[in-house]
Amino acid sequence: MPTPKPTAGSILSPMSFPKVGGGDITVGGKKENWTLFVVYRGKHCPRCKKYLNILDKMRSDWAAAGFDIAVISADPIEKAQADQDEFGWKFDLGYGLDEAQMATLGLFVTEPLSPQETDRRFAEPGTFVIRPDGSVLLISISNGPSARPELTELLDGMIFTKENDRPPRGTV
Repeated sequence: MPTPKPTAGSILSPMSFPKVGGGDITVGGKKENWTLFVVYRGKHCPRCKKYLNILDKMRSDWAAAGFDIAVISADPIEKAQADQDEFGWKFDLGYGLDEAQMATLGLFVTEPLSPQETDRRFAEPGTFVIRPDGSVLLISISNGPSARPELTELLDGMIFTKENDRPPRGTV
């Protein structure tokens, strides 16, 4: 039986991922802050690095707006740690996203083109905004690396949404 994908307004059950540097990252469930949850393709993806570098530069803007940031990939610790060491990102970086979790999130999954690309199936990009009560406000998934929400526009929209207590859209 297929795993139901999250829908706007649904509650995302807590999912935990090991975090570079130790501990875990949990997304979903009740939190104090809103969560910007970004799934990236992994170390092999230069477009992901560009996107995540922009996100890291905006980290304080997202924090000022009341958002925690969680970034996850299917990479093993060695690859996630190598990205962290190279780029010095300050947001929470998790790893080990498995295919069952990819399905739960409704993400597209890709078979590597070659062993040189990567050594495992990986998730294509996904961006989720989760309210403090654990409900999903926004879902943006892509089947390839070139389509992702523009982060400045997304932040502006989320500030408006919070200030005006706007409901999730696309629920019909």
